[in-house]
Amino acid sequence: MRSTQRARVSPGAALGLALLAACATNPVTGERQLALISEAQEIEIGREAAAQIPATIGLVDDEELQNYVARVGLELARQSERPNLPWSFGAVDDPTPNAFALPGGFIYVTRGLLGLMNSEAQLASVLGHEIGHVTARHSVTMISRQQLAQLGLGLGGILVPEIQAFGGALGAGLELLFLKYGRDAERQADELGFRYALNQNYDVREMPNVFRTLERAGGEERSALPAWLSTHPAPLERARQVEEWIAALPANGRGSRVEQAQYLNRIDGLVFGVNPRHGFFEEDTFYHPDLRFQFSIPSGWAGQNTPQAVQLISQNRDAALQLTLVSGDPDAATREFFSQQGIQAGQPTRTSINGLRAVVTPFQASTQQGVLRGLVAHIAHGGRTYQLLGFTPSGRYGAYGNTFERVIGSFRPVTDRRVLDVQPRRLDIVRLSEATTLQAFARAHDSPVPIEELALINQVEGASSTLQPGALVKRVVQ
Repeated sequence: MRSTQRARVSPGAALGLALLAACATNPVTGERQLALISEAQEIEIGREAAAQIPATIGLVDDEELQNYVARVGLELARQSERPNLPWSFGAVDDPTPNAFALPGGFIYVTRGLLGLMNSEAQLASVLGHEIGHVTARHSVTMISRQQLAQLGLGLGGILVPEIQAFGGALGAGLELLFLKYGRDAERQADELGFRYALNQNYDVREMPNVFRTLERAGGEERSALPAWLSTHPAPLERARQVEEWIAALPANGRGSRVEQAQYLNRIDGLVFGVNPRHGFFEEDTFYHPDLRFQFSIPSGWAGQNTPQAVQLISQNRDAALQLTLVSGDPDAATREFFSQQGIQAGQPTRTSINGLRAVVTPFQASTQQGVLRGLVAHIAHGGRTYQLLGFTPSGRYGAYGNTFERVIGSFRPVTDRRVLDVQPRRLDIVRLSEATTLQAFARAHDSPVPIEELALINQVEGASSTLQPGALVKRVVQ
């Protein structure tokens, strides 16, 4: 959650389409297929979704890095089968290693993946893969299928049906990122990305290293995005497939552009891992140093933090809590909340929560799936008003009502200097003057991360790996 207030996005707004029952030709395969969305609609979907990215995920605050990613991506896209799309490339401020393509040519790579990669050739292979999804219209096909099946999107997509239509702070643009492509689509995107990179003379031998590194990276951070492994199948199998394509090339036809130094110098100083200044989870508490607040997290609940909201989901996915910034003082914000159609207010209580002026109100909300019950608090703090909302199907309120009250009652100012002064970790690029092992490098250049993580981000096997003189090596600094 960021300190700048942003307007809430209506879930599903980007997917209000007039479907076309017409046939079209896949621009990559040449096959005739049912095209439910025209190219103009495809671009409009992507443009609307891309407009939500700054609010739902956030962009890396580094203009030179953004321009660099855009340059590499545009160089590839302009030689693709669809050069006239309004191609756009950017780096999103998320620690999860991933990359994604929105319909119409709007492509992003995460800060987390940038930190794992080791060369411009690797970046080109990732962007080329995502360009392949767009040129082959994979996301358009999946959106069409979802619409035809009338499947729900939004926060409710991961909750029980009764609450899928209520409370989602994330727009449809973000939900497009959770689409999973099938094995055939991934293979086709790999093949296209391989070809696009090779056409620009990038060394395609760098491409399998990306897959192997992502396989090693394994799990995911708490973030707005799914981990790469949860949206992409069989990375090691795909690495082996790429190696077969490489083996089939002549020795002098595998590309020569690696651009390692240029790439590593560009990511020097990049934030590594979760940026705690934007808020962070620690044990049973969420802290926000910039906005100077904290509140408790129910045991066993999953949480995610985005620029727009902090969201918590119960173990059984049948209850949710959501914190957002809203306009007006607590009284005005309460009136605004209950001006929404279908929400009925109980008796509001004007109170003080840990010294902060607040209005707490029980409510019921009618949705297409049934009636919800919940508790909403509007709390004044630091010249802003926070809306802390808990809700669940009416029949389950007895199991969660006390939890909602405890979380709301735990909202308070942060006073701990350890929290207020916390700073993000960053990558630091070091050029070696002599040969050494990673273990010796770690001793000489202190990093607050385990040696296994240093090995991962430098794409070497482990502590005993030899690093050559003149090599550029990543370390992490606090």
